[in-house]
Amino acid sequence: MYLRSLTLNQFRCFEALSLSIPSEMTLFHGNNAQGKTSILEAVCVLLRLQSPRASALADLIRFSEKAFAVGGKLEGGESSELRMQYRESGRRLMVDGETQKRSADYLRHSALVVWMANDDLALVRGGGDGRRRYLDFMASQMYPGYREATKVYEKALRSRNFLLKRDASPKWAEIDAYTRILHEQGRMITSFRRELIESLKPKAAEAQSLISGTGETLALVYESAAGEDDDLAATLLSRREEEFRRRQTVAGPHRDDLSLELNGMPAAKFASEGQQRTLALALKLGQTRLFLDARDQPPIMLIDDVFGELDPDRRNALMSAWPEESQKLITTTHLDWLDERFDSANRLHVEGSVVS
Repeated sequence: MYLRSLTLNQFRCFEALSLSIPSEMTLFHGNNAQGKTSILEAVCVLLRLQSPRASALADLIRFSEKAFAVGGKLEGGESSELRMQYRESGRRLMVDGETQKRSADYLRHSALVVWMANDDLALVRGGGDGRRRYLDFMASQMYPGYREATKVYEKALRSRNFLLKRDASPKWAEIDAYTRILHEQGRMITSFRRELIESLKPKAAEAQSLISGTGETLALVYESAAGEDDDLAATLLSRREEEFRRRQTVAGPHRDDLSLELNGMPAAKFASEGQQRTLALALKLGQTRLFLDARDQPPIMLIDDVFGELDPDRRNALMSAWPEESQKLITTTHLDWLDERFDSANRLHVEGSVVS
């Protein structure tokens, strides 16, 4: 699938923008804080209904406005005209001019997406939240039931935490009604994540070895926070005193993590910055290969300013590892690193929210 056009209205810094995207590789170049990343973010919101940079879609509305809209045309296989309108009171999803009642109906007409950014280093150095978001973004594209399971789980989690905080003496009968929901949906989420990581392991390891050029070994280990045999209900019952003390749900998929080991050692502690940066890229390239193999569909790659921190060898290895058939939208602050592989790329300059 290829994105051939993009329109924005009141999105981030853009009052309005209409772009034709004719080539399979497009470079958005210009100084920082001009709107380059917001264009890639808009593509992600259009295609996956979520932002890689903001937890709430309301944050994407242009200052002083009340709503935003993004639209675009996909070609390849079954062509579709997609449009999403968002305001704090709700959203409207349309495919070829027809309103879609459910996210799943809309997403069936969309494309797979891989987001690569300079701050992906946080996947290695940062806390578990970022790694869980990475897994969620992948799994929601791989497994049709995953997105709904996480929505039900998160809603039940909020309600359960509210009840734990509300009363001086928690009403466990009420709380356990939500425990059952967490247990049921949590099993689904954990099962999907385990399957996903098992499929990702060899692809990420291969990418790590390729980009580093040193034969480094990368291991991914899923750390479930649901307890023995993923029996979340039993785990929460056994930790009731801790929950009473802390007034929050202390176990479940919202506390899972993905352990990253390089040459048998924890990457966050023992890997150099160059190794950590390579590892973050390998995770995203592994995701790309996973989509290609599992879904037989090249993802659209959104690549946000990743080249500035890479030495020429790693940069060349990364570019060589990109799937040829994927459409690539790339941001960069300068063009002096380009070589002949970018001769046919569509180049667009972004300055002051104007694209030329």
